[in-house]
Amino acid sequence: MDIGVCVASHIGDVDYVVRAEQLGYSHAWLADSQMLWSDCYATLALAADRTSRINLGTGVAVSGTRPAPVNAAAIATINALAPGRTFFGVGAGNTAMRVMNQPPHRIREFERYLNTLKPLIAGEEADMGPLTVGAEADAPIVHIMPDKGFVNFDDQIPVYVSGFGPRSLRLAGRYGDGAVLAMPRNPAVMMSLWHYLEEGAAADGRELERGNFYTTGLTAVSILEPGEAVDSPRVKSEVGAMAMASIHYAYDQWRNFGHQAPNAYAEIWEDYTALLATFPAERRHQRIHWGHNCWVHPDEERFLTPKILQSTCLIATRDELIERLNGLAAAGLQQMMILPNFDTRYEVLEQVGRELVGQIG
Repeated sequence: MDIGVCVASHIGDVDYVVRAEQLGYSHAWLADSQMLWSDCYATLALAADRTSRINLGTGVAVSGTRPAPVNAAAIATINALAPGRTFFGVGAGNTAMRVMNQPPHRIREFERYLNTLKPLIAGEEADMGPLTVGAEADAPIVHIMPDKGFVNFDDQIPVYVSGFGPRSLRLAGRYGDGAVLAMPRNPAVMMSLWHYLEEGAAADGRELERGNFYTTGLTAVSILEPGEAVDSPRVKSEVGAMAMASIHYAYDQWRNFGHQAPNAYAEIWEDYTALLATFPAERRHQRIHWGHNCWVHPDEERFLTPKILQSTCLIATRDELIERLNGLAAAGLQQMMILPNFDTRYEVLEQVGRELVGQIG
């Protein structure tokens, strides 16, 4: 199993990606959220210039914030700098849209986006729907000067589609060269995810070859010392932001669609929703995602219970993690992508690199 790193794009911290390459990480996925971090493509360009082996791409690009031709040209530009090691991760972008108080693309919108994107990212012609009032309903578009060095379509850019539910998983199977998944809890869950991916591929008249369809699970990891509690200060300093981001997502699903929060959140849900209710409704979308996957707000530290930490992150001893990841690898998971807290990212990068990279599958 490959181990990659998801990076909160920071224009001043390309050294983090450079160090990941030195430690043997396979991929660096630079996150795309315009109200949180640096621009992912500017950061990718710097990383491409400073590295030579690690695969580089978006983790994941957001369909609702850039039209398909803009994302296609942007990643093809990175491919000109890092030929043969550039990939494109794409999703509907819950946080990137919600932090602007906008809904992510619905499934139908996301599918239309992927249908336009897939040929463009291969340098081929696609139909473009209207972007402005009065535009043509559909118009054929293509990058018209790909041979002048502006972009690189000659080296394939794999497309990895984010799929966290049955319908988006089917889209990943239909349009993707791989899928970005919520980290499966066990091999049985991984096998159920394959079912949806294969259904999506079948809708396009193709059969997935599991060895050639690249699957990646997103998580945060803390390697326990003997006898260490799962909610120790060290553990929370490494994975707490990922745990809280999962709660933020559940809150958005609850307030926008009425979806019930996961059972693991029951013990904190009343207090958490009461906390957010104290913020003005017109700016609550900003407060929900404060610190997203980087820091835990001081008012939210109390919500990092053992149950929530264990249900949202991988927290175990080295041997336990290796056993668990080997089981997932056998079920077809090809990469674990880690996203540590921002302040401890280098420590986690070093420890996981030392104890897990090259040890799975």
